[in-house]
Amino acid sequence: MVTNDFLGISKMNFLLETLQVIVMSIYYNMEAFVRLFIPPKNKNVTGEIVLITGAGSGIGRLMAEKFAPLGVSLVLWDINQEGVKETSRLVKEKGVTKVHYYLCDCSDKAEVYRVADQVKREVGDVSILINNAGIVTGRKFMDAPDSLIEKTFEVNTMAHFWTYKAFLPAMAANNHGHLVSIASSAGLIGVNGLADYCASKFAAIGFAESVALELLATGKDGVKTTIVCPYFINTGMFDGCNTKWPLLLPILDPDYVANKIIEAILTDQVYLLLPKTMYLIMGLKNIMPVKLGILLGMYLGAFNFMDAFKGRVKKVE
Repeated sequence: MVTNDFLGISKMNFLLETLQVIVMSIYYNMEAFVRLFIPPKNKNVTGEIVLITGAGSGIGRLMAEKFAPLGVSLVLWDINQEGVKETSRLVKEKGVTKVHYYLCDCSDKAEVYRVADQVKREVGDVSILINNAGIVTGRKFMDAPDSLIEKTFEVNTMAHFWTYKAFLPAMAANNHGHLVSIASSAGLIGVNGLADYCASKFAAIGFAESVALELLATGKDGVKTTIVCPYFINTGMFDGCNTKWPLLLPILDPDYVANKIIEAILTDQVYLLLPKTMYLIMGLKNIMPVKLGILLGMYLGAFNFMDAFKGRVKKVE
């Protein structure tokens, strides 16, 4: 009798939860459709403390400049002292009065923790963390020295662990904050000649997704997550890389990418893929037979992207 009652309750729970999923699926799809025509309002970030790693050049510098007029306090990290100092000067010219820059090697856990403690003492608790620092070796797997492979993971992946460990506790305690991972489309689809880079970006995306779920599961829905996956950006990091069909997969303009990232943060967008054709390519990847996927990769030039690579090897971006 008890067993029958238990089975009856389980069946009822299954039916109720299934119905809930169906109803909410319809609602969320309608919501997404409406947002195609009516974008969400930007949130107010005035007074937030924004930390950007790899802020000494490229997208990191541009994001700092885009945040400048939004009333935030900026904390800039980079391994290049002259670069981060110049970024600080540029944002001050745009009217930012609260800007702090620090020399930090994000591949060094001890240094990340040390500088993070210094930031907490001198500036306060970071509420928007942007993990942007990254490096690329640009070498085929068997040609890449072990030291460079390790460095790639230390900067592109492990640094995210250490910055989260340093700044997430305060965000979780306040149930307020934003974690931003500047990953790559190479973290979604493997690229010939970028084995270590792709692996490090796949790991960064998986880490960001998993922590986001942990936060939701513990009721910390006030801490938002944005994962950015752009195609190659014209910052010098991937100089020489080719794109076979520029209309489908253009080399991205840095200013455009920085604008889209800021927009994604201000609207709490979880995933940002650039260009928009990446959404289609990812959808196709997940439903196509493997051989067809390889054929599409050859058509898009995925086997030859890195043939003429001459970018900044082992350079923090």
